[in-house]
Amino acid sequence: MAVLVQKYGGTSVGSVERIKLVAQRVAKAQRAGNRVIVVVSAMAGETNRLLELARSLCPNPESRELDALVATGEQESAALMAMALHDLGQPARSFLAHQVRIDTDSAYGKARIRRIDADTLRAAIDQDVVPVVAGFQGVDENLSITTLGRGGSDTSAVAVAAAIRADVCEIYTDVSGVYTSDPRICPNARKLGRISYDEMLELASLGAKVLQIRSVEFAKRYQVPVHVRSSFDEEDGTWVLQEDEGMEEVLVSGVTLDRDQAKVTLRGVPDRPGLAARIFGPIAAANITVDMIIQNASAAGDTDVTFTIAKSDAQQALRIVEELAREIGAQGVSADANVVKVSVVGLGMRSHAGVAAKMFEVLSREGINIQMISTSEIKISVVIDAKYGELAVRALHEALVETSPVREARG
Repeated sequence: MAVLVQKYGGTSVGSVERIKLVAQRVAKAQRAGNRVIVVVSAMAGETNRLLELARSLCPNPESRELDALVATGEQESAALMAMALHDLGQPARSFLAHQVRIDTDSAYGKARIRRIDADTLRAAIDQDVVPVVAGFQGVDENLSITTLGRGGSDTSAVAVAAAIRADVCEIYTDVSGVYTSDPRICPNARKLGRISYDEMLELASLGAKVLQIRSVEFAKRYQVPVHVRSSFDEEDGTWVLQEDEGMEEVLVSGVTLDRDQAKVTLRGVPDRPGLAARIFGPIAAANITVDMIIQNASAAGDTDVTFTIAKSDAQQALRIVEELAREIGAQGVSADANVVKVSVVGLGMRSHAGVAAKMFEVLSREGINIQMISTSEIKISVVIDAKYGELAVRALHEALVETSPVREARG
C-alpha cells in the first residue's frame, strides 16, 4: 500500500468540470489500494483577482491582512474538491493550515514552513478518508494566516509528503513534465525523463516555472521522490530524484530565461572593509533576496558594486540603496529593469570542460553583450539586455542541448 501526495495546480482545478475530473483521478488512485492526500492551489486566476480586489481598496495593503485574504482561494478549492470526492462515494475532508497545523514564521507573503503535525493526516488516511489540504498557506505562532509565496502549494505538498513519509509526491500541472527549455521559446525542447534535485534546484532558481524552489529544497532534504506530470493526460512526466550513476553523461539538461530581473549599481563606493556588509545587511533585513553580485577593481580608492534582484523588489531596494549611498559617501545609484538572466544547467558540466567557452562563443556570434556572469559547479548564468533573451535561449539550446541525447525516465 503506497502513500501518495497529489498536488493539483490552478489550471487543474480551474473550473467545476476540472475539479470533477481531478476527483475521479484521486478516487481511482484511492480505490487501487493507495492512501492519497491531496493538496490544492486556488482556482486559476483567483489569487490575482483577490490581489486586485485588495489593491483597488488601498494601494499598499497591510501584509498580514493580504495573506488572510489571498489564502481564501485555496480554502475554496479544498472544500470544492472534498465535495466532488464525496459525490463519487469517496469519503474526504478539507483541511486548512491551522487544522493540519502547518507552522511557519511570520514573513507574510514569503513565509517558511517550520514544522507540520502529520497526526491529523495519518488519522484521516487510516480511516480511508482522503484529506484535501489547502496549499500555499500556514499559520505563525500567533495563529495568523501566512502564505508561502507564488507557487507555494508545491512547497506545501512536498512538505506534507516529507512529514507523512509518502512514497511519492505527484505534482500535477498543465505541462507534462520538465523540459530542456520553455517550449514556447524553443519548439525543439524535449521532456526530461528524470532530473536530479540539484539540477532542479538550479532550474527553479533560474526562471523555470515548473516547481517552486523551496519545494525542491524540501524534496532534496527529506529525499522525497517528486513526479511532475500533467493532470490532462495519463502520461508519465519527469521524476525529480537523487542523482544516480549516468546522469553526468548528459552535458546540459536545460536552458532557462528569467525575465524577473533588475540590476542595481552603486557607483564610486569607498573601497574599505565592512562596506559590503553595510550595503547588503539592510537589503537582507528587508527580506530582499540578492542574486548576482559584482564588485569592480578599486580605482583611486573607489569601486562600483552591482547586484541583481527580483523586479518586484526593485523599488524597495532602490530606496534602501539611495539612503545608504548618502550615508557612505557613494557617488550615485542607478537601476536597470531592462535585463534578463539566461542560464545553462547540467550535472555533466562538473566533469566536462568547455561549456562556458562554447556558451560565450554562441552569444558572441549572435552579437549579444554579456553584462554579468555567475557560475557554480553545474550552471552558468549571464545577464544580458532583455531584447536578446529569447534569441540567446534558442541559440544556446540549439548548440548545447539539441545535439545531445535526452535523459530518459528511470527504468
